[in-house]
Amino acid sequence: QVQLVESGGGSVQAGGSLRLSCVVSGNFYNRNFIGWFRQAPGKEREGLALICTGIPYVRDSVKGRFTISQDKTKDTVYLQMDSLKPEDTAMYYCVVGASTCTYDPSAWQYWGQGTQATVSS
Repeated sequence: QVQLVESGGGSVQAGGSLRLSCVVSGNFYNRNFIGWFRQAPGKEREGLALICTGIPYVRDSVKGRFTISQDKTKDTVYLQMDSLKPEDTAMYYCVVGASTCTYDPSAWQYWGQGTQATVSS
C-alpha cells in the first residue's frame, strides 16, 4: 500500500516561509519521479515542483520562491516555500506514480492527504 504523508503546513503572514515535508512508503511504479502540487479553493490542481531522476524542476510561477529537495535515506521530499503571498494559500499535495515527468495532475497515480498552507496579508 502506497502512503504519502505530508506535514509542515500552517498559517503565516505574507513574506513568511513554510517547509513542507512528505514521507513516502510502499511500492509503486517509478520511484524516480516525485512532485508537489497544490489546489486553491475553486481552482484546478496546479503542479509546482518535480524531481525526475534526480533533477529538480520548479514551475516558472513559483521559481525563485519555492525549492524542492529530497532525502532518499529518509524517503522524504521537501518543498521550501519562501516569500509567501496570499495567493499561495492552498492545500498542498505530494505525488508519486507517474511514468512521465509532467505537471499534468492526471499523470500522477498516488496523492497524499494534503497539508494546508494559509498566507495572510
